Amino acid sequence: MAWYDEAVFYHIYPLGMTGAPKQNSYGEPVHRLNTLLPWIAHIKRIGCNALYIGPLFESVGHGYETTDYKTLDSRLGTNEDLTNFVAECHKQGVRVILDGVFNHTGRDFFAFRDIKQNRENSPYKDWYCHVNFGGNNSFNDGFSYENWGGYDLLAKLNQHNPAVRDYIGDVIRFWVREFDIDGIRLDAADVMDLDYLKALRQVANEVKPDFWLMGEVIHGNYSRWANDGTLHSVTNYMLHKALYSAHNDHNYFEIAHTVKYVSDMVGSRLKLYTFVDNHDVERIYTKLRNKAHFVPVHVMLYTLPGIPALYYGSEFGIEGRKEQGSDDSLRPALTYDDYKEAVKTNPCTGLIAALGRIRHSTPALCYGEYKELELHTTHFAYERTLDGQSVIITVNNGDEEVSMSLPGGRAHTYVGALTGERVAVKEGRIQVRVPANGGEIWIPEGLLEEGVAPVPTAPFENAPEPVKVAQTPSAPTPEKAQEQQREERLTADPNRPYEDLSVQELQEVILEKMRRNGPVTDYMVGTVRENIHHGSLVTWAKSF
Repeated sequence: MAWYDEAVFYHIYPLGMTGAPKQNSYGEPVHRLNTLLPWIAHIKRIGCNALYIGPLFESVGHGYETTDYKTLDSRLGTNEDLTNFVAECHKQGVRVILDGVFNHTGRDFFAFRDIKQNRENSPYKDWYCHVNFGGNNSFNDGFSYENWGGYDLLAKLNQHNPAVRDYIGDVIRFWVREFDIDGIRLDAADVMDLDYLKALRQVANEVKPDFWLMGEVIHGNYSRWANDGTLHSVTNYMLHKALYSAHNDHNYFEIAHTVKYVSDMVGSRLKLYTFVDNHDVERIYTKLRNKAHFVPVHVMLYTLPGIPALYYGSEFGIEGRKEQGSDDSLRPALTYDDYKEAVKTNPCTGLIAALGRIRHSTPALCYGEYKELELHTTHFAYERTLDGQSVIITVNNGDEEVSMSLPGGRAHTYVGALTGERVAVKEGRIQVRVPANGGEIWIPEGLLEEGVAPVPTAPFENAPEPVKVAQTPSAPTPEKAQEQQREERLTADPNRPYEDLSVQELQEVILEKMRRNGPVTDYMVGTVRENIHHGSLVTWAKSF
């Protein structure tokens, strides 16, 4: 067992949370990172014991176009500020992982500047992919290079170059030596070379016991990137999507299917990083059509297999929507004094704090075997079993209370960890009520933490009008029928390299590979169609 097996993460995008300027003038450091120090106590108060924070290092704008891996962004302060911040986190029992942007750099990075100045004579010309001095780019440098995501601002590192690997390895060693961090979240891990990831894992194994590597992976077979030789974990975007859309569609079958699909992919030993929102996607409170679903969504986040994570501010139920291609509203500045009493005054925050406490006092939620007990479109029950003792979770996305009869295992009495309600096991079963748009965690009486205060599980007012739930599948819409016909018509030439295929052709390749492995659901088709990044699709196609 490692510290991350029992972690509940808090995720901070520091440039946004501190209100830093959007563009870096590279002027005198402004000590904005220090304004986050009071938040550490809040992080602990709501039950988080780990912090993912980043990007942090000197960059041009949003942080992912790195200028200097070894200097804290001057908009945030100095290296001493970061050292002191991590030390204070550790003092309060919070582990810290940083954003590692090791797939690409910004154009102000020393190696790229040298290429601009010395061109063919630069000793760094092989540090980047496909540098061509006969080409050009959108900045009119007189040479071309491979970028990430179609942005020339992000120059893709040549991960096959031993000098690049050695340099990034030294960066990781520096971060541990200078700041005493506990792990790294690797940006754009799904387009990284696997041998490069293996080299980073070797460095992780040497720098610190239980040093954790977690990668950003959008689609594909997660075990390709997370295994004993590469990363310890990856982002579970499949479950992220299922958690909000299953509630919006009143369809718990989507979540049950996703949990099984991911479990079959990675096994029970690998714990994925689970979340309902982050700095790249809209806030969960914005995505939910019925705001009352905040309760069952988070009950499931904290009790399904995985390592749960909260994105800063979402514990308060704040909104955040992508607007005209901008992520600014997803990354707002927050002032601690505005929220320091939120655990007492904000029902969303109170719920999150209770779930954090319950998870830390209930090892089965970290280590227990997962099993479905009862599944319907609007209500769902499952258990997490450890050492013969089962914790039972019930959720309801409907607008009416439901009753469920569930196996009680070896316990005599269960207690609802959120409400304090007690139910006796009779003839091996328990009869429980699940409130409309609510959820509960039923813990055997002897395992429940003493002194648990009831937490309201339906604290939301002004909920929208009830959505009528269809009990049987409906006929496909004309749009969906056209989509199905298009899927049947389009096929890719099997003799062409994946790199030469278009985004649409790659999507068809992936769908065909999925069909060979078993039934393909609408959800699975949707995950493929939503991915329009060529490099990510190439990697996904190769992962089968």
